[in-house]
Amino acid sequence: MAETYTLNVAGLTRELTRYPVNDKLDIAAFIMFSDVELTVKVSEELLKKTDDFDVIFTSEAKGIPLAYEMARQSGKPYVVARKSVKVYMSNPVSVNVRSITTKDEQMLHLGDENAAMIRGKKVLVVDDVISTGESLTAMEKLIEKAGGTVSQKCAVLAEGDAAERTDIVFLEKLPLFFK
Repeated sequence: MAETYTLNVAGLTRELTRYPVNDKLDIAAFIMFSDVELTVKVSEELLKKTDDFDVIFTSEAKGIPLAYEMARQSGKPYVVARKSVKVYMSNPVSVNVRSITTKDEQMLHLGDENAAMIRGKKVLVVDDVISTGESLTAMEKLIEKAGGTVSQKCAVLAEGDAAERTDIVFLEKLPLFFK
């Protein structure tokens, strides 16, 4: 039987399965996909902790349910940075990103239409988990390239050392499991 970690967040309890990142480190996988109750509750709690913003911004894919629900609850629009250029994206701006949960380096892209939604706006960056901060940094760079201003950065969970950061808002700490 797989090892788990018991997470308590936004008044809910979930058992997270642990997975190896390498031979010295496991992470507890926090996946909001299909968990509507969790997505609604964490969005509500995060919105209570955020400052004024014009638009919500996340990257594909695990942050999408969170961004959508926060947009629904706040009445503000949301924008998703894509991991590949789509045929409908004119003049995309792009940045590199390396995440702890992905083996290879990736790219984040934003087309003109979405860039226009954040240009000159106060942008709330949201993600499911902040760990190394690499994805967060890539999103900040993309927002800057598109002419937006990051107003605040938030996540449901801060993993490992990210829980010590003072520049992010989060609901709970998520430990790393060293072997």
